[in-house]
Amino acid sequence: MNIRIEKAERLKKLPVYLFAELDNLKTEAKKKGIDIIDLGVGSPDLPAPSNIIKRAQDEIADKNNHGYPSYIGMIEFRKATASWYKERFNVNLDPETEILALIGSKEGIGHIPLAFINEGDVVLVPDPGYPVYQAGTVFAGGVPYFMPLLRENNFFPDFKKIDPKVLKKAKLMFINYPNNPTTAVANKEFFEEVVAFASKNNIIVCHDAAYSEIYYDKKIISFLEVDGAKDVGIEFHSFSKTYNMAGWRIGFAAGNKDILSGLGQIKTNLDSGIFQAVQLAAVEALRSPKQIKKEIVNVYQERRNLFVNGLKKLKWDVIYPEATFYVWVAVPKGLTSRELTTALIKECGIVATPGAGFGSAGEGYIRFSLTTEKKRLQEALDRIGKLKI
Repeated sequence: MNIRIEKAERLKKLPVYLFAELDNLKTEAKKKGIDIIDLGVGSPDLPAPSNIIKRAQDEIADKNNHGYPSYIGMIEFRKATASWYKERFNVNLDPETEILALIGSKEGIGHIPLAFINEGDVVLVPDPGYPVYQAGTVFAGGVPYFMPLLRENNFFPDFKKIDPKVLKKAKLMFINYPNNPTTAVANKEFFEEVVAFASKNNIIVCHDAAYSEIYYDKKIISFLEVDGAKDVGIEFHSFSKTYNMAGWRIGFAAGNKDILSGLGQIKTNLDSGIFQAVQLAAVEALRSPKQIKKEIVNVYQERRNLFVNGLKKLKWDVIYPEATFYVWVAVPKGLTSRELTTALIKECGIVATPGAGFGSAGEGYIRFSLTTEKKRLQEALDRIGKLKI
């Protein structure tokens, strides 16, 4: 007789994972013979630069890299990260205590509530936002409090509207700029407001900066550039988007040493670090000529210009993206975001992401990803032009 298998309550508290739902719709469409143009998931279609691949190949062949790595990351990796931060943002970091290697930024974001959240503690979560902010909070026994990111407020949270009773229980806050999915970019004034708010309410700030290097019109600033930021928070970075290394699973967190120590303690008990060959390939990435990164961004910029201009010609209401490789588009009146994305798949063979999948404040929008070649983006525009809505 089989045993009764019942999932934990924490899993029952999670919404259906957004991209799993999209996969089901894609599968159904493919069964019908529809040619799918996938503009849903933000996984880079470009290869990692050749110098990074070559370094990885060389390091894999070195038997000295085959043992257990350091829990917090090789010192060579952390020193390279500190040098990159200094050059890129003019922020000084101690590689010994203020940088922690991660198995991708998603891993660190998902685990950090375990270090600081007790049962019933509140975590401030952007809405719409990356689903892992909510998931990590729930797994730690915390209560997510959703901060709406509204167009009329430039997709920034309005801290003044948070209930004071909620703030008394709040211990941690996630923010994310350049923002996924809205593409909004933060300025120094906003980050200064975040530092003041966190200091006043004794809240840890976790800034997800995964898209900091995918910018077009002006350089993106770091949260850690603002006075006092290192006193209240940390910043997460990823190699996935910047260097097309999504499958390599490496990232890092930087900032407040005590916050990183807590996250590091969780990681010591749950994982055994990152393969050293991958860390050394990441060192190569950080030390790469700036032109390599610029060439990657130029590809996305050309795609952005093509797709955004095309949607505007079709009279779609587009939020002009200054950064990220996403396009955030308002849904025509009379439709929900899921109704529009369903119509796009069934009638056009185009996969987009419904804004409601990122949170209730995402309703009224859909997200397109620019991680496909220009020829296919133009084909998508041609199909969208024939959509009967």
